[in-house]
Amino acid sequence: MRRPHLSVRERLELWDRWRRGESLSAIARALGRVLGTVHHVVGQRGGISPAPRRRAPCTLSSTDREEISRALAAGASLRAIARALRRAPSTISREVQRHGGRARYRAAQADARAWRAACRPKPCRLASRPRLCRLVAEKLAAKWAPEQIAGWLTVSYPDDPEMQVSHETIYRSLYVQSRGVLKKALLQHLRRAHTMRRSVHATRRGQQRGQIVDAVPISDRPARVEDRAVPGHWEGDLLAGGRQSYVATLVERRSRYVMLARVPGKDTTSVIRALTRHVRSLPQGLMKSLTWDRGTELAAHKRFTIATDVQVYFCDPQSPWQRGSNENTNGLLRQYMPKGTDVAAFSQAELNGIARSLNERPRKTLAYRTPADVLATIVAPTA
Repeated sequence: MRRPHLSVRERLELWDRWRRGESLSAIARALGRVLGTVHHVVGQRGGISPAPRRRAPCTLSSTDREEISRALAAGASLRAIARALRRAPSTISREVQRHGGRARYRAAQADARAWRAACRPKPCRLASRPRLCRLVAEKLAAKWAPEQIAGWLTVSYPDDPEMQVSHETIYRSLYVQSRGVLKKALLQHLRRAHTMRRSVHATRRGQQRGQIVDAVPISDRPARVEDRAVPGHWEGDLLAGGRQSYVATLVERRSRYVMLARVPGKDTTSVIRALTRHVRSLPQGLMKSLTWDRGTELAAHKRFTIATDVQVYFCDPQSPWQRGSNENTNGLLRQYMPKGTDVAAFSQAELNGIARSLNERPRKTLAYRTPADVLATIVAPTA
């Protein structure tokens, strides 16, 4: 295993493998390098691969420099070389003087030196707009996602392009600290506080779930629930914390409204009791169905249905996308309750506060309206 710096070819291969979703260990083995070397290269850029460099059309190419070198060896004047290449004489003069003069000019050395000298980082949009940078940092500290910030800026400043920025620029300014714009500490406010950005191909399948007696499969759920046009259909799951602690999460499919229920344990009695209490606190008819995963915490689903008149449907095994809204919400909740946190330490009042914070955040899928506003339009006609 070698420790020296990576060559250009090795760096290109490294980033190509990283984009394909390979792990750092796999990349290090493929390159015959120490894991620390690969981790250092990827970590320097926060997992974001650099954009491929291209030569500007107006600059001298390696072929042009070969022509200059041959012409100088033949004794041609600089003006004659400029006419042959259809360039300004001053361009040829500066090129020759910069790279050793007529006697020492070499095409390959000149081209390599010019390529290195042209590597100048362009100031990003946030670095040149302090007001925009401050506003983005404030929203990140309030646990807004970069895509929410970008969408909100477009809606709030439609006629001011100087106050708009893409979510990709925000991500790059967070993960690539060499830009010196957004502080690294703001990473902890993202829903998934990774130290570097990973490829979308680096995902893993969910764990296999157990079987539920007399479970009603999601295939039996009415078709009208699927398109989210009808309110009152919810998704639910248990969010796991440290020390075997759990919080029940409920999400209304149409509005994405979130409710959190404190549960003393994962046993079905405790979960059913907590869910029943929260469902009864809702306006009459606001919960008509509940879609859950295959966790045994809802083994007593029949008792829940009798107590609340809410039909429970269960997802197919290893199919978390069938509860997409709930899965997304659990990711958002990790901003407030990172993995390993003892969620049993949160009181119900604190959980209500976290849910209120999520319900007052704009969502792209709701045209940047908040879940609370959307739910209010649903409840108002029936109130």
